[in-house]
Amino acid sequence: MEMKGERQLPGDRATIWAMLNDPEVLKSCVPGCEGMTPTGENAYDVAMNAAIGPVKARFKGRMQLTGIEPPTRYTLTFDGQSSQAGFARGEARIELTELSPGSTRLAYTAAAQIGGKLAQIGARLLDAAAGATVERFFEAFAARLAERNSRVSAAAGASASPAGRWGFWRWLGSFLRHLTSRRK
Repeated sequence: MEMKGERQLPGDRATIWAMLNDPEVLKSCVPGCEGMTPTGENAYDVAMNAAIGPVKARFKGRMQLTGIEPPTRYTLTFDGQSSQAGFARGEARIELTELSPGSTRLAYTAAAQIGGKLAQIGARLLDAAAGATVERFFEAFAARLAERNSRVSAAAGASASPAGRWGFWRWLGSFLRHLTSRRK
């Protein structure tokens, strides 16, 4: 299974990079993630719940960041097992391009191999589930980014008017939280 795509995010590349490398941010944004425990430099044990069609399972696995070129790109490798569902392993390449001081493009390519009950589900259902997971991740990540931008704006903008300082980011954060809560 392969996926690729890109997103334009409202933030500078350094901020996006820092958030993509923060285990707490990732844990809160990855759907079903229960925990990320550091096991070494850029390596983590991961536990998560996933539901793909009729198969619902808890996965335990490892995640490692390699090929790190701050603040531009890295490769994330993963390997997970579930006694109920089988296994999944693969990698995702992430690349950040700053479009302007407040806008960054995140491009990704991912490839995965699956086995066990997961492999019996069918490509269309797997693709749909993977696409939904990516959407939920980016919605949650954008909401976290909006919250962070609101805090930075509040700290830096005592001279800005309340409507200008809070209006857009507060609205965007509320909108994204609303979308995320409707899907759960």
